[in-house]
Amino acid sequence: MAKIGVFVGTVYGNALAVAENAQQLLEQQGHEVEIFEEATLAQWQEYLQHVVLVVTSTTGQGDLPDNIQPLYTELNDTLGYQPDLRYGVIALGDSSYDTFCGGGRAFDELLQEQEAKRMGEILLIDATEVYEPEAFALDWIEQWGGLL
Repeated sequence: MAKIGVFVGTVYGNALAVAENAQQLLEQQGHEVEIFEEATLAQWQEYLQHVVLVVTSTTGQGDLPDNIQPLYTELNDTLGYQPDLRYGVIALGDSSYDTFCGGGRAFDELLQEQEAKRMGEILLIDATEVYEPEAFALDWIEQWGGLL
């Protein structure tokens, strides 16, 4: 089974709730899972030969939440090439904004540029349609865990 680091970008706690449900479900599948809310580059680097799940909301004009923005910046400015990393993205947003799920999409674009390997498609969760994102994400998480 896989060793998975779940890196969370959250403002109001919805992304963290999704991450906690993901941890529970993935552990039931036999994976080893740890959640990081204030992640450092060093913590990310521990998973370069393993698997990362990014669960992030979107703020402002498609920005990442303050608790994950420094990690994103360090990945962009310092780390670069990550060809052995396997990852997934769950993006939370509001489709009434032009920047719908911009935080998660930006993370995915960065990891694609760095040649990390995305497992499955990005899960986009729309706050205008989904009132319990942690429950909505369960089917995707179960399928994603099966890809590992």
